[in-house]
Amino acid sequence: MAGASPKQNGKIELKRELGLFSAVNMILAVMIGSGIFISPASALYHSGSVGMCIIVWAVCGLISLLGALAFAELGTVVPRSGAEYAYFMDAFGPLHKFWGNLPAFTASWIYVVILRPAEVAVIVMTFAEYFCQPILDALCIKDEEYSGYLKKVVALLAMASITYINMSSVKLYVKLQNIFGACKVIACLIVIGGGIYELSIGNVGNLQKGFEGTNYHPANLALAFYSGLWAYDGWSTITTVTEEVKRPEVNIPRSIAISVPLVTLLYVFMNIAYMTVLPIPEMIQAQAVAVAFGERVLGAAGFLIPVGVALSTFGCALSVQFGVTRLCYVASQDGNMLKSMSFVHVKRLTPAPAVVTQGIITFIFIVIGNIMQLIEMASYLMWIFYGTAMVALLMLRKTMADVPRPYRVPTIIPIFIIIVAVFLSVVPLVTDPSFKYVVSILFILIGMVIYWWFIYLNKRPKFMDGFTRYIQILFQAVPPAVHVE
Repeated sequence: MAGASPKQNGKIELKRELGLFSAVNMILAVMIGSGIFISPASALYHSGSVGMCIIVWAVCGLISLLGALAFAELGTVVPRSGAEYAYFMDAFGPLHKFWGNLPAFTASWIYVVILRPAEVAVIVMTFAEYFCQPILDALCIKDEEYSGYLKKVVALLAMASITYINMSSVKLYVKLQNIFGACKVIACLIVIGGGIYELSIGNVGNLQKGFEGTNYHPANLALAFYSGLWAYDGWSTITTVTEEVKRPEVNIPRSIAISVPLVTLLYVFMNIAYMTVLPIPEMIQAQAVAVAFGERVLGAAGFLIPVGVALSTFGCALSVQFGVTRLCYVASQDGNMLKSMSFVHVKRLTPAPAVVTQGIITFIFIVIGNIMQLIEMASYLMWIFYGTAMVALLMLRKTMADVPRPYRVPTIIPIFIIIVAVFLSVVPLVTDPSFKYVVSILFILIGMVIYWWFIYLNKRPKFMDGFTRYIQILFQAVPPAVHVE
């Protein structure tokens, strides 16, 4: 009984609280962040024309859908939370005592320590910006130092709220995420509705330019697709919480098949809406495209756009943290993270230590402030992980051929995603070689040293046993599957 309480089955474990609607909303929450509202212009800048930009957004949606469907098959073969981490462990772990587990550890190291906390920090700071700015304008406060201080305090309070929600109850998370998911779709539809109105009154001048000015240089087209695919990132998020999805073999493929095409339609039509009103140079230079659009089209109702951005960013941060804590939880069960990160609260049935740890790391990034280069440094590694996951899928078809596969993608799809992943991993290095990529490699090497000493050689500091007991007492948490009376 996966959904039973501890009193019913005497076992402490995560509960399956995510149904189909909640799974769809979780994917929407992570995919639709602030980018489509604030700065969707990078693809337009590199493609050079309205027509090519729309094609880029549509093709990026198709690529994301294919990748997500391949992940859906992996989720049925390896029914554990953790996404890439879990797939790497099962596919490569048995191959070699040292090198086999290294890809899984590297993925968890990058996601848990750098990429996801930094991403959440940026999203929460964007929330604070759009939450505070209308208040500051209403109070006629122009002091930049005071405004910056207030926004950072609001960001820290928002982060504390997100951590509290994810630590308290999966059911509470589901309810709030369903609300935020609906609100952000409504915000997207408001923009699209404004675009439809502009088209109905004949405002088609910008769109009639079609492919005029298209930049066909391979490097520019590559960067356009890279920007678009970054905006779509998040399609694999539901596979990070497989153990909490009801009927995952059915609901994971269905949630992906519903959510990713929906996001594609929203993104394409929102870009068309923007282009009906904003000329290409203005759209590229605008600091917040949706806000500029709202000021032109919505008039007095323009405040709905900043509200939509605030709701969208808060819900996105909530779901990103929810997903990465489950990766941390699963990696800890395998001994690739601190043991205490796999403990579950005895009453709330949430991985409370993992949630709080992610909250603390994100707090540090928010205090530091300028971390965009940190995200750029690590973000290109995601497509390396996606490509490696496709290799894992092909390997598992050989090594776990007898495992039931209620869902299976054509072999051409993982091969195609591998090609895309190699392309997107090489493009940044060739077009923009910089020191940040050297730093990312250095960070991976540091992770390898930690893996070799603490995990492979099992050189644990003596104080860790006491630390683990302290965490267990502090969070009222126990290892999963422990039976209690």
